[in-house]
Amino acid sequence: MKTLILFLLLFGSVNAFSQDTTRVEQYCELVAQGRLLSAKVTIDVNFGEERKFFSGDTRIKDEVTGRVKKFNSLVDALNYMGSQGWSMVNAFPITVGSGPQVYHFYFKKSFLREEVLKAEK
Repeated sequence: MKTLILFLLLFGSVNAFSQDTTRVEQYCELVAQGRLLSAKVTIDVNFGEERKFFSGDTRIKDEVTGRVKKFNSLVDALNYMGSQGWSMVNAFPITVGSGPQVYHFYFKKSFLREEVLKAEK
Protein backbone atom coordinates (compact mmCIF):
# COMPACT_ATOMS: atom_id res chain seq x y z
CA MET A 1 0.00 0.00 0.00
CA LYS A 2 2.82 2.40 0.90
CA THR A 3 4.56 1.54 -2.36
CA LEU A 4 1.42 2.32 -4.33
CA ILE A 5 0.97 5.71 -2.63
CA LEU A 6 4.65 6.54 -3.16
CA PHE A 7 4.38 5.58 -6.84
CA LEU A 8 1.28 7.73 -7.32
CA LEU A 9 2.92 10.73 -5.64
CA LEU A 10 6.07 10.41 -7.77
CA PHE A 11 4.13 9.89 -10.99
CA GLY A 12 1.81 12.81 -10.20
CA SER A 13 4.68 15.18 -9.47
CA VAL A 14 6.55 14.25 -12.67
CA ASN A 15 3.37 14.68 -14.70
CA ALA A 16 2.68 18.08 -13.09
CA PHE A 17 6.01 19.45 -14.36
CA SER A 18 5.70 18.12 -17.88
CA GLN A 19 5.44 20.74 -20.59
CA ASP A 20 3.04 20.65 -23.51
CA THR A 21 5.23 20.40 -26.60
CA THR A 22 2.34 20.31 -29.07
CA ARG A 23 3.11 22.53 -32.04
CA VAL A 24 0.53 24.37 -34.13
CA GLU A 25 0.92 26.23 -37.40
CA GLN A 26 -0.06 29.87 -37.60
CA TYR A 27 -0.48 31.81 -40.83
CA CYS A 28 -0.05 35.41 -41.87
CA GLU A 29 -0.64 37.44 -45.02
CA LEU A 30 1.87 39.95 -46.35
CA VAL A 31 0.54 42.51 -48.82
CA ALA A 32 3.08 44.44 -50.89
CA GLN A 33 2.23 47.51 -52.89
CA GLY A 34 4.59 49.78 -54.84
CA ARG A 35 4.90 53.40 -53.80
CA LEU A 36 4.14 56.20 -56.24
CA LEU A 37 7.32 57.51 -57.93
CA SER A 38 9.55 55.25 -55.82
CA ALA A 39 11.28 51.89 -56.10
CA LYS A 40 10.37 51.09 -52.48
CA VAL A 41 7.34 49.07 -51.42
CA THR A 42 4.75 49.42 -48.69
CA ILE A 43 4.31 46.21 -46.71
CA ASP A 44 1.24 45.41 -44.60
CA VAL A 45 1.01 42.23 -42.54
CA ASN A 46 -2.14 40.53 -41.29
CA PHE A 47 -1.52 38.05 -38.46
CA GLY A 48 -5.26 37.39 -38.08
CA GLU A 49 -5.65 39.38 -34.89
CA GLU A 50 -8.64 41.58 -34.22
CA ARG A 51 -8.01 45.22 -35.06
CA LYS A 52 -9.52 48.26 -33.51
CA PHE A 53 -10.93 50.93 -35.83
CA PHE A 54 -8.40 53.66 -34.97
CA SER A 55 -5.33 51.41 -34.62
CA GLY A 56 -5.40 49.83 -38.05
CA ASP A 57 -1.68 50.23 -38.83
CA THR A 58 -0.57 46.81 -40.06
CA ARG A 59 2.94 47.72 -41.15
CA ILE A 60 5.89 45.82 -39.67
CA LYS A 61 7.56 47.71 -36.85
CA ASP A 62 11.09 47.41 -35.50
CA GLU A 63 10.93 45.60 -32.15
CA VAL A 64 13.61 47.82 -30.59
CA THR A 65 12.61 51.30 -31.77
CA GLY A 66 8.91 50.75 -32.51
CA ARG A 67 9.31 52.64 -35.79
CA VAL A 68 7.86 51.36 -39.07
CA LYS A 69 10.37 49.11 -40.81
CA LYS A 70 11.23 50.28 -44.31
CA PHE A 71 12.11 47.77 -47.01
CA ASN A 72 14.23 48.53 -50.07
CA SER A 73 12.38 46.01 -52.22
CA LEU A 74 9.88 43.20 -52.13
CA VAL A 75 12.72 40.68 -51.90
CA ASP A 76 14.02 42.56 -48.85
CA ALA A 77 10.61 42.08 -47.15
CA LEU A 78 10.45 38.39 -48.10
CA ASN A 79 13.98 37.82 -46.76
CA TYR A 80 12.97 39.54 -43.52
CA MET A 81 9.99 37.21 -43.08
CA GLY A 82 12.26 34.21 -43.73
CA SER A 83 14.75 35.46 -41.13
CA GLN A 84 11.88 35.56 -38.61
CA GLY A 85 11.15 31.87 -39.23
CA TRP A 86 8.17 32.24 -41.58
CA SER A 87 7.89 29.97 -44.65
CA MET A 88 6.03 31.11 -47.77
CA VAL A 89 3.00 29.00 -48.70
CA ASN A 90 1.46 30.89 -51.63
CA ALA A 91 1.81 34.14 -53.58
CA PHE A 92 -0.32 35.90 -56.18
CA PRO A 93 -0.81 39.39 -57.66
CA ILE A 94 -4.14 41.22 -57.84
CA THR A 95 -4.79 44.10 -60.22
CA VAL A 96 -7.87 46.27 -59.78
CA GLY A 97 -8.79 48.13 -62.95
CA SER A 98 -5.78 49.88 -64.40
CA GLY A 99 -4.16 50.41 -60.99
CA PRO A 100 -0.89 48.95 -59.80
CA GLN A 101 -0.55 45.29 -58.95
CA VAL A 102 -0.84 44.38 -55.28
CA TYR A 103 1.05 41.25 -54.32
CA HIS A 104 -0.30 38.89 -51.65
CA PHE A 105 1.99 36.40 -49.90
CA TYR A 106 0.88 33.79 -47.39
CA PHE A 107 3.33 32.48 -44.81
CA LYS A 108 3.21 29.85 -42.07
CA LYS A 109 5.24 29.28 -38.93
CA SER A 110 5.17 26.58 -36.27
CA PHE A 111 4.64 27.69 -32.65
CA LEU A 112 4.23 25.90 -29.34
CA ARG A 113 0.54 25.73 -28.54
CA GLU A 114 1.20 27.46 -25.19
CA GLU A 115 2.73 30.47 -27.00
CA VAL A 116 -0.34 30.83 -29.20
CA LEU A 117 -2.73 30.62 -26.24
CA LYS A 118 -0.75 33.27 -24.32
CA ALA A 119 -0.77 35.61 -27.32
CA GLU A 120 -4.55 35.29 -27.69
CA LYS A 121 -5.22 36.45 -24.12
